[in-house]
Amino acid sequence: MARRATFNDDILNFKIVFQSKFRLKEYNTFGIEATARYFAAPSLVEEAVEVVAEANRLALPLFVLGGGSNVLFTKDFEGLVIKPMFSGIEAIAQYADKVCVAAGAGEAWDDLVAWCVERNWGGLENLSHIPGTVGAAPVQNIGAYGVEAKDTISVVEGFFLDTLERFSISGADCAFGYRTSLFKTELKKRVMITRVLFSLSTVPQPNTDYGRIEQELQNQPDRSIQSVRQAVIAIRNQKLPDPKKLGNAGSFFKNPYVDDFLVQKIKSLYPDIPVYGSDLVGCSKLPAAFLIDKCGWKGRSVGRVGVHSEQPLVLVAYEGAEGTHVLELSKQIQNSVREKFGVILEPEVDVL
Repeated sequence: MARRATFNDDILNFKIVFQSKFRLKEYNTFGIEATARYFAAPSLVEEAVEVVAEANRLALPLFVLGGGSNVLFTKDFEGLVIKPMFSGIEAIAQYADKVCVAAGAGEAWDDLVAWCVERNWGGLENLSHIPGTVGAAPVQNIGAYGVEAKDTISVVEGFFLDTLERFSISGADCAFGYRTSLFKTELKKRVMITRVLFSLSTVPQPNTDYGRIEQELQNQPDRSIQSVRQAVIAIRNQKLPDPKKLGNAGSFFKNPYVDDFLVQKIKSLYPDIPVYGSDLVGCSKLPAAFLIDKCGWKGRSVGRVGVHSEQPLVLVAYEGAEGTHVLELSKQIQNSVREKFGVILEPEVDVL
């Protein structure tokens, strides 16, 4: 059954359908069964503003859903889930060796990367094959293979959910950090992102120093950003399960920042553990996958959930799994790592 709300004024004349008791199984990559009390998927910003205004009038809780690749539903959502469908990718300015590309928040992230790489505009190629939408990229400050979204984001546009006021925030003011941003802290659940602007290079310099990119490039015809993209896709396909075949949300945990004294203690026991520098004085970053693996979780299953056999950072949900099952497994892993190493793992996934 659908609840219909019609909005009219001198400029706008359209109808928005609030779908009730909406199943979210196909809208989260874990494939978890959950229901939203109401659901709407506006394709225009003006529609989204009207939808939010109506939800505010009804005092409905709001949740803005992107590609569903970084969320775990542990119960039904007793409010309105809004999935922005704002589309469009275009170059809006070009100067010297840079080009400014604007993309709607509802565009698939990898479609944007492919579009830019096809034009030989560099900066996003290392972020190939990451699931999700453009609008979610600045929230999480997605990153892979030595590159983060913040490296190219110049402006984030959107509006506040309470006042409906529009905003335009420069990348420098987004408080980007490791898998975090202003939109995940101070502005969490307070805004809807509508468009993101990126500053890309028209004279790209491929970044191949991280992970297995150099090795995989040996299977590619050259060292162009097109080849880097294909190398990254090949690596990700080897390491990560396809959510269409096995429910998952990619990396479930962040790599932890650890006090250097504890790092040295861990390294004395496990000399082969990789250690990465950090911007926190007196701390280094350790790979959560290594810690989880050494706790014996890699490849293990617990009921209808488990840890992927190739990448311990990835928790998987088999058919019939519930969100609470995944959450309980994550807590067991956190406890193991804390007891064995004295390190606290933080979820990267947004748990509802």
